[in-house]
Amino acid sequence: MKLDCSRITGEAEPGSRWLSGYAGMVQAPVHWLEENAEATMSDLFGMALAAVSAIRERVRVELRVPIAPRVGIILGSGLGGFAAQVVDAVTIAYAEIPHFPQSTVVGHSGKLVLGTIGGVPVAVMQGRVHAYEGYAMEQVTFPTRVLGLLGCHTLIVTNAAGGIRADIAQGSLVAISDHINLTGTNAALGPNEPRFACAPDAGQRFFDMSAAYSPKLRGLARDEAARQGIALSEGVYIAVLGPSYETPAEIRAFRTLGADLVGMSTVHEVIVARHMGIEVLGISLVTNAAAGVLNEPIHHEEVMEIGRRVERQFTGLLTALVPQIALD
Repeated sequence: MKLDCSRITGEAEPGSRWLSGYAGMVQAPVHWLEENAEATMSDLFGMALAAVSAIRERVRVELRVPIAPRVGIILGSGLGGFAAQVVDAVTIAYAEIPHFPQSTVVGHSGKLVLGTIGGVPVAVMQGRVHAYEGYAMEQVTFPTRVLGLLGCHTLIVTNAAGGIRADIAQGSLVAISDHINLTGTNAALGPNEPRFACAPDAGQRFFDMSAAYSPKLRGLARDEAARQGIALSEGVYIAVLGPSYETPAEIRAFRTLGADLVGMSTVHEVIVARHMGIEVLGISLVTNAAAGVLNEPIHHEEVMEIGRRVERQFTGLLTALVPQIALD
């Protein structure tokens, strides 16, 4: 898969340039284009291998022993504090990893933390990038590709979400059972790249999404949550492009479609993970009621505050889950 930068047209917003990719015309942040001027014209698989090589070398230099992470974790808004649970940690800023996109949103510190949790080698992403920041989907999902090539056979994706279903209270943790992709694009667009396969029969042009979020992993999460006295319900996550929050009319439509949660991330990471053959567990932190549910305005600061408030529960659940997932 390649990004085609040959067609630049119109005037982009300040700090961006038009980039023609498989998701259509998008505005890519200038800093990414300048730092990856040659890479944007090269092979995506080769770019991912370069990132993997740099990460492994950094770990080798700092720890003098290799680490092959088995579980990858992507932390959403306000949840980055979980990375403090990583033992013998090597922390690498996204800016130091070749071709890695850089987070620009408050609450996404933009660091990759490698080490162990409960004796299990992990790779933890403190923050992600989003399409609404001006990144093409190839860039949004590039870190997921890298996690798979590093050796992660399981991916835990987390996010801050708005609650659509009335019985989901603010501050609740919800295991994602399925998703609805309403972003208008798909991260698997473009020429198929089977070299990204991490499991037998993965990397296919057409791949199954009927169990995108592993029922087995959700079962482990439910059981552990029950042991810790945490209420963990399940729900369908609907993804929109953002960055504006949804209107009350949109939320009513999403409820009719069967959505319980709404957010601006996650689904494309999951699509790419499933293409690679990586099992996925998704957990949403409900930071606010979706528009129109409580007739109150939505603020990003509130999202961050709820994340801090629920951090102990969230950390306890994930810390206990990682060893179980690795043994399963």
